[in-house]
Amino acid sequence: MIRMATEKDIPMIVRIYDKILELETAGQTHTGWRKGIYPTEETAMYALTKNEMFVFEEDGRILGAARINQEQGPEYARCQWKYDAPESEIMVIHTLVVDPDESGRGIGSKFISFYESFASNCSCRYLRLDTSAANAAARALYRKLGYTEQGVVSCVFNGIEDVKLVCLEKKL
Repeated sequence: MIRMATEKDIPMIVRIYDKILELETAGQTHTGWRKGIYPTEETAMYALTKNEMFVFEEDGRILGAARINQEQGPEYARCQWKYDAPESEIMVIHTLVVDPDESGRGIGSKFISFYESFASNCSCRYLRLDTSAANAAARALYRKLGYTEQGVVSCVFNGIEDVKLVCLEKKL
C-alpha cells in the first residue's frame, strides 16, 4: 500500500537512505548521493512537513518512499524538455527509494504507477523526474516505464558537486 507518510515513518525512511548510502560508499550502487549531504533525515522531515512524502508499506514495514509535488528545481530550467507544459500541469517525483533488501520485487514500478495516478488525479498530464547519469538501474527502469531522457544537466545538486543530472519526462 502506498500512503502519505507520518512522522513515525521517518526513522524507517532514513534507514532506507542509510542502506543505499552504505552501498554507494562500497561502490555497489551508483545513485550519486553522499552520506551526510543527501538524502538525510532533514530531507524526509522537510517533505513530511510539506505533506509531500509518501511511503510504500507492507506488513507494517516501510519498503519505499518518495516525495511527490510540482516543484521543479532550478536545474530543470536548463533542460530542453519535449513538452512546453504549463507548470500547473507538471508533477515531479523526487528521491524515490526502495529498501535494497526488497530490490527486484517491483516496488519501484508500483511507486511510479502510484505517482502517475496521483498526477492524473491532480490534473497534471506531464511527469518529470531526474536521476544521476551513473544510476543505470534507475535509468533502465524509467525507460521501461515509458519515460524519455530529455537531457543531462551538469550542476551542483542537493549540495553534491559535479552531478550529471539526467532529466526524464512522460506525458500521460
